[in-house]
Amino acid sequence: MDIRNERDLIGGNTPRPARIRTDYTEIIMSWFGYIFIGLFAISCLLPFLIILGTSFTSEAAVKKFGFNIWPHEFSTFAYQIVFENPKLIIGSYLVTMGITIVGTVVGLFIVAMTGYALQRPDFSYRNKISFFIYFTTLFSGGLVPFYLLITQYLDLKDSYLAVLLPGLLTPFLIIMMKSFVRSIPHAITESAKIDGAGDFTIFLRLILPMTTPALATIGLFIALGYWNEWYNAMLFLSPDMDYRPLQLFLYNVVTSADFIRNSAASSNVAMSDVPLETMKMATAVVATGPVILFYPFVQRYFIKGITVGAVKG
Repeated sequence: MDIRNERDLIGGNTPRPARIRTDYTEIIMSWFGYIFIGLFAISCLLPFLIILGTSFTSEAAVKKFGFNIWPHEFSTFAYQIVFENPKLIIGSYLVTMGITIVGTVVGLFIVAMTGYALQRPDFSYRNKISFFIYFTTLFSGGLVPFYLLITQYLDLKDSYLAVLLPGLLTPFLIIMMKSFVRSIPHAITESAKIDGAGDFTIFLRLILPMTTPALATIGLFIALGYWNEWYNAMLFLSPDMDYRPLQLFLYNVVTSADFIRNSAASSNVAMSDVPLETMKMATAVVATGPVILFYPFVQRYFIKGITVGAVKG
């Protein structure tokens, strides 16, 4: 040790720390990044705020002032029409929630098993089956064969299974799951087999816990698909059913209002009294509200699953 340092320590004088150099360029770039990300987040949030504000605005104010975040003339008339029959809309909510929960759980389990099996090196037909799955993303049989399959061969007309079954297997999600599971070393499976574990035990107790980000990401995609499903419901569920999925119910509400609006000239109802534009915004809020509340819980898994699947694929 240097004599001068020894004297400083004996005399109780501690050495002065070296002055930390401030990198102003890094600070400026960090603030620029924060500002850019903040403005981008506001731009993404702005459309939903406009939809929410317009849904509480009167139709006359929308015609006069356009779409705004803050309503010029506060009105809940659009929501009164949407919730005119609470029993129907609550029943539609329950049907959609039931289909979404069951479809997400079953579909996620099937997609995870399929993706895991297709990446196993000891599975002889993995490439052929992967080709057939990928082939369906390029070509399809068309609407008529699909309709005949559901109604004639499976006999699922006016059954909720007609909405549930088509969404259980999605080729894109299978490919994503396969790419993610490929990042797990095959030695884990081999060591578990040496210990006497079966394939299903390995899948449940080893593979699934290690694929939580992928499961959350794929589960969100499946849930959104079932929640926004209305086309298959329109094809296979008749209007005589008591409760139909929420999206189809709201679609019928908007089309009914549009029909009344178009025929208002020949009736005693003023066209300004039919809240067509505000009703569209109200139905959008009713349909997307639960999804927005659910999304923050799976956001971190969603981002991680997308990035890892993209890198490994």
